[in-house]
Amino acid sequence: MEHEVMLWVREMLTVLSLPTVGLPGIFVVALVSATLLPLGSEPVVIAYLKIAPDMFWPAIVIATIGNTIGGVITYYMGKAAKVAYEKFQHKQALAAGEIVDEAGLAVAAEEKYLSEGDDAAPAAAAPGKEGGRWHGRMTYYFDRFGPAALLFSWLPVVGDPLCGVAGWMRLPLLPCIIFMAVGKFLRYLLMTSAVLWLW
Repeated sequence: MEHEVMLWVREMLTVLSLPTVGLPGIFVVALVSATLLPLGSEPVVIAYLKIAPDMFWPAIVIATIGNTIGGVITYYMGKAAKVAYEKFQHKQALAAGEIVDEAGLAVAAEEKYLSEGDDAAPAAAAPGKEGGRWHGRMTYYFDRFGPAALLFSWLPVVGDPLCGVAGWMRLPLLPCIIFMAVGKFLRYLLMTSAVLWLW
């Protein structure tokens, strides 16, 4: 199945890279490359601008809009992942008997301690480890900078997961969109200008 998907993606990129498709092709490639798929939209933008240099600003704006919408999709993927994770935790706690009612979690160890008296010490609950090795670092940056951390959503490798982490942490959407758009616009503007100037 993965092979068929990659063939389809290559075929679509071939079709969308035709000069007759133009700005809609840039939009679609920019949108898809901002999700968790490993694509780059800069070569498409640069190739289009080599064919139609008078379309510099429309191409930059369309690529920014497409890439920002892709970042918003990744934001909502992160938000949905957090909801699924919380439901999973809730089911696990329900199965373990740690939930006393549907209103929320009750700490079973404290209740046991209170019912048995002072002789039984409560078992120390192991802190839940969310995420992987980067969770603490990402959480630190988002706690420190908030949505402004999404100015770096254009970076390769870490940019797309930044949008997902913002959704996971349920940062406010509008500031996230603004910072994503500013970062992505500056990336397209600087990278495309530099390559076209050097080329």
